[in-house]
Amino acid sequence: MQTDLLVSRDAAIATVTLNRPTKRNALTRAMWADLGTTLTTLSADEDLRCVVLRGAGGEAFAAGADIAEFATTRNSHEQAREYGALIEAAMHAVAHCRHPTIALIEGLCVGGGLEIAAMCDLRICGTSSRFGIPINALGLTMAYGELAGLLGLVGRAVALELLLEGRIINASEAYSKGLVNRVVADGAVASESYATAQRIAAGAPLVARWHKQYIERLTVQANISATERDAAYACFDTADYQAGVAAFVEKKKPVFTGR
Repeated sequence: MQTDLLVSRDAAIATVTLNRPTKRNALTRAMWADLGTTLTTLSADEDLRCVVLRGAGGEAFAAGADIAEFATTRNSHEQAREYGALIEAAMHAVAHCRHPTIALIEGLCVGGGLEIAAMCDLRICGTSSRFGIPINALGLTMAYGELAGLLGLVGRAVALELLLEGRIINASEAYSKGLVNRVVADGAVASESYATAQRIAAGAPLVARWHKQYIERLTVQANISATERDAAYACFDTADYQAGVAAFVEKKKPVFTGR
């Protein structure tokens, strides 16, 4: 039986693999929940020094959330709030992992995949990797907990550019915008990522954890109220959301009415 989330370990380095290569590692509702639980567990492991996140198959880190299941798992404000809680828990677990984290990015990294990568401490990709968050074509928003990592990584201008245009960009542009730390040859992404992990693991682990804490403390975080967080899921009750998801499933261009 295939497991959609794999965890392996090589001494002080753990690897978490999104394992749905035939679906470009699109995350199901269950995978979001497992990702959060897994990173929380790894964070508590005193013997770890680095965590590498990657996608299986070599063609994608992750193509975001599995839109095919939205009709049953994310089809109203209430459902979206519950689904969003799982995503936010996963994002929080990645962002607040005590150990340094590396996103090993081969191929496509879009939507929720890019959100996860943005929560990691470092991102290493190949020359043919592509990035973007084209959710404007789906009629849905990134909630506060998802948006925090992207905004903190690239700032207001680039975050808005990605969200408003929904454009897919190449590795060179992603590097110039600060989305990734390093671009290497496609065949060298894994070796460079694990060499980086080894360099991190060779350092003092307590120092690495402290530096993560200090930088987080110095980062200004907005105080979002519960009402504001709930309002972030209002998009799921709109006609535009229904039209966007239907068009995606049917491989058509959506027609939005602003309702």
